[in-house]
Amino acid sequence: MTLSRASSRAGWLPSRVTETAKQGVPRTRILADLTPLRSSPDYRRLWFGNTVSWIGQGMTALAVSLQVYDITGSAFSVGLIGLCSFVPLVLLGLYSGAVADTVDRRKLGLLSATGSFLLSVVLAAVTFAGVEHVGLLYAVVALQAVCFALNSPARSSMIARLLPAEQLPAANALNAMTSTAGGLVGPMAGGLIVGWWGYRAAYTVDAVTFTASLYAMWRLPSMLPGRKDGENSTGRASVMDGLRFLGTRPNLRMTFFSDLSAMVLAHPRALFPVVAVVWFGGDAKTTGLLVAAPALGALLGSVFSGWLSRIRRHGLAVLIAVCGWGGAIAVFGLTRQLWLGLILLALAGCADSISMVFRNTMLQAAVPDDMRGRLQGVFIVVVAGGPRLGDLVAGSVADLTSPAVAVTGGGVACVLVVCLLGLRRPGFARYDARDPQP
Repeated sequence: MTLSRASSRAGWLPSRVTETAKQGVPRTRILADLTPLRSSPDYRRLWFGNTVSWIGQGMTALAVSLQVYDITGSAFSVGLIGLCSFVPLVLLGLYSGAVADTVDRRKLGLLSATGSFLLSVVLAAVTFAGVEHVGLLYAVVALQAVCFALNSPARSSMIARLLPAEQLPAANALNAMTSTAGGLVGPMAGGLIVGWWGYRAAYTVDAVTFTASLYAMWRLPSMLPGRKDGENSTGRASVMDGLRFLGTRPNLRMTFFSDLSAMVLAHPRALFPVVAVVWFGGDAKTTGLLVAAPALGALLGSVFSGWLSRIRRHGLAVLIAVCGWGGAIAVFGLTRQLWLGLILLALAGCADSISMVFRNTMLQAAVPDDMRGRLQGVFIVVVAGGPRLGDLVAGSVADLTSPAVAVTGGGVACVLVVCLLGLRRPGFARYDARDPQP
């Protein structure tokens, strides 16, 4: 059974997209399609606002990590930042999609973006006042995670209302480039700004950049969601139905398990302030380079991704890509040359982008349309929460042993766990895009 036929029988793939799938991806198109930016002023403003705010958030994330390490001198304390983000994401992530399906998404997006803006203002204000309290930084990070959990599903749900169906793939590619570019430019700019002008400057720039996102949300039209007859307005039944559906779909569960293996076991971001000083004799600017290197690799992987459309064994590709991530991280823990470390981190980021492409494609192809929204909450918890939990794991292991053991051991553990998962679920490696089975 072909992908287009299976999708049509499932009743969710638009006919126009099906025709595109039959025709294949044009071989001449290499760079991103900018049609959505040209055709929709609302989407253009939203995309630009998100791009600027993602850069600001990347700056703040790095600045908070550096400031916590300056105050405490403890890798474990830096790792606790991940826990402060992870807990709100777990508690709210599963229900945030239901909230976005019951209220005006524009108002929800505007309210949550305003909350993030005010939190950036608070960080700048307390830093200007000379207040250095780790508990306050943790509290702000936790509240930022609450705002992100509410904003992400609302913002994602808006895209389909702003653009025609045939432009959604291009828009999603542009959105992915936004987040990756933010992860690249933000930490680099944050390291430079903190190194030259201090934390107050980084937090102030973040607050200013958020105004672009606020303006874009404010200019959007009202976006009241549609609701089917008999649908539970609280969203609780929808969440449980999504979890029950996921529980009966082993290949879909494997996409989440493989990503968790990489992000929880082999995610050394929390240790970058430490290794920048101890391993490479650097400072805040070196930390910014370390944080930005995986994002650069991911960006290059997404820009030059035309060959991925020819891969049919998506499950096997995910396993190989995640093992590539873990292997690169493990070798990074052994090197003490900055240039080699940056190359290895870039390779890890490229492998992660390849894994993300195939995982997202499997979720889109193997999940019926009436269930995709219900799994959005699970997606938020895994994708956004996994790295935060990884920060805690890396910081804890580094404090108990050493940063080298935490990084290299985490990379090796990732490879071993993914291999065991592949052996435990051999059907995942046999997953064929021409006959998607969840």
